[in-house]
Amino acid sequence: MAIFINKETRLIVQGMTGSEGTKHTGRMIVSGTNVVGGVTPGKGGQSVEIAGKTLPVFNTVAEAMAATQANASVVFVPPKFAKAAVIDAIDAAIPLVVVITEGIPVHDTAAFFAYSQTKGTTRIVGPNCPGLISPGQSNLGIIPADITGPGRIGLVSKSGTLTYQMMYELRDFGFSTAVGIGGDPIIGTTHIDCLRAFQDDPDTDAIVMIGEIGGDAEERAAAFIAEYVTKPVVGYVAGFTAPEGKTMGHAGAIVSGSSGTAQGKKEALEAAGVKVGKTPSETAELMRKILNG
Repeated sequence: MAIFINKETRLIVQGMTGSEGTKHTGRMIVSGTNVVGGVTPGKGGQSVEIAGKTLPVFNTVAEAMAATQANASVVFVPPKFAKAAVIDAIDAAIPLVVVITEGIPVHDTAAFFAYSQTKGTTRIVGPNCPGLISPGQSNLGIIPADITGPGRIGLVSKSGTLTYQMMYELRDFGFSTAVGIGGDPIIGTTHIDCLRAFQDDPDTDAIVMIGEIGGDAEERAAAFIAEYVTKPVVGYVAGFTAPEGKTMGHAGAIVSGSSGTAQGKKEALEAAGVKVGKTPSETAELMRKILNG
């Protein structure tokens, strides 16, 4: 088992014929993902050869789904076309859309996320995220497939690079699913969504949650953990050394007063029974101790 994706996932790539889309489609195929086609408006009817596989190209997600029975999409399109691409996917009622694109205007994300909520059929992961991977089953996005194997840890992270580091640090245990949710102010799938899914997944035994300064997502996640999650959770909050009042890295990482600081988030998580490391390596060590009993 895993959350959101598994070996039954049939993937289409929106923007597959672009340079990034082509490159990462090849990577996903090599890592075992069942890529069944791509979508590039105006190029429908063509086919492309990627990583030894001949893939059909369609004009719309609905056409791609009808022809291939796809049930997930990854979006590799430039920011100005991303809103239209995601709305196309939502209109086709595809169950999962993973939006890798960075730099999408927040009002565009707000629009397509609100639209997805009215339809109620499509889960959005991202934008500005590395995607998600269930090692040995499916890999949607840009997460390297060779840094860890299948196991029983669930990982949810705002940061792409910290996702990779945590997967590597705990590679001796492996992961059921690792989800990079993205660091923008508006994202489709939250820490809480992933925590709920991992809690309900019989093949996930423990959870790593990586947050960062800014906003109150980690505080809300802590309240959810206290109420709903019975599996052990360890956490890390990026930004302990950040100066207060600075906007750091991700667009969502804005600290105002004591709200949104790393220390405040650490205290909220610890109050919910989450062990929080001061560094990624210390966080991995906390998980290692839990799994080793």
